[in-house]
Amino acid sequence: MEFELLWKAALMGLVEGLTEFLPISSTGHLILAGSLLGWTGEKVKVFEVAIQVGAILAVLSVYAVKLREVALGLPRGEPSARRFVVNILLGFAPAATMGVLFADLIKGVLFNPIVVALGFIVGGFVILWAERWQRDGRHVRIHEADEVGWRDALQVGLVQCLALIPGTSRSGATIIGGMLLGLSRKAATEFSFFLAIPMIVGAAVYDLARHRHLLSAFDLPWFAVGLAVAWLSAWLCVRWLLHFVARHSFVVFAWYRIAFGLLVLGTAWAGWVDWRA
Repeated sequence: MEFELLWKAALMGLVEGLTEFLPISSTGHLILAGSLLGWTGEKVKVFEVAIQVGAILAVLSVYAVKLREVALGLPRGEPSARRFVVNILLGFAPAATMGVLFADLIKGVLFNPIVVALGFIVGGFVILWAERWQRDGRHVRIHEADEVGWRDALQVGLVQCLALIPGTSRSGATIIGGMLLGLSRKAATEFSFFLAIPMIVGAAVYDLARHRHLLSAFDLPWFAVGLAVAWLSAWLCVRWLLHFVARHSFVVFAWYRIAFGLLVLGTAWAGWVDWRA
């Protein structure tokens, strides 16, 4: 039983790490993976939130120098450090507030196959639209994440609220929302990485605090395995994605989302996957 828990935790960590920062909805893939593994339940839901911290550790690893500069510059009152922190807080606040206020309502009403599938499919067509919008570069105002202003950060944060709809994808909402607001593909992707730090850590702390009664010392090994695998796979994915966006568009992810949405509808109709999980 212990070995089975460990390899399932490792597989779920791999799915989390490879999908968290791509615009394809990590939650949808974790639901599918959990269902195929026959691994569901309240404790597994807590585990899925906890291993997202592993993905965030990957961002901290890749951007360690940048984040260190911010941490050292903030006490000295450096404008760039202050601007970075203010932007992240402005981008974080809307979705965090909506999540706390309406989490139970969202889970109770929106977690159904039709909403999940529509989230995938509509998101796919929005990506195609965003890529067409930026095709000639005329609409790009911001080329680097450090150039993001407070209004841009707040607007991206408001767009991030759409990620509360299952199947939308947090990274998809922030990256594509950023592109439609005038950020380059690279700037939108990097800002999405930074915005994920307080969003995911906050969600993990909040969820673990609410469900701490479900956990025991027995759970530590498989939680640790899932987190470690999520960190390593996310680290590889983040580095790959930065190279990818420098040379390619997100069109391939758009068509993948549309195909995945159709998969959701098909598996739900056949009764193979409970997407409400």
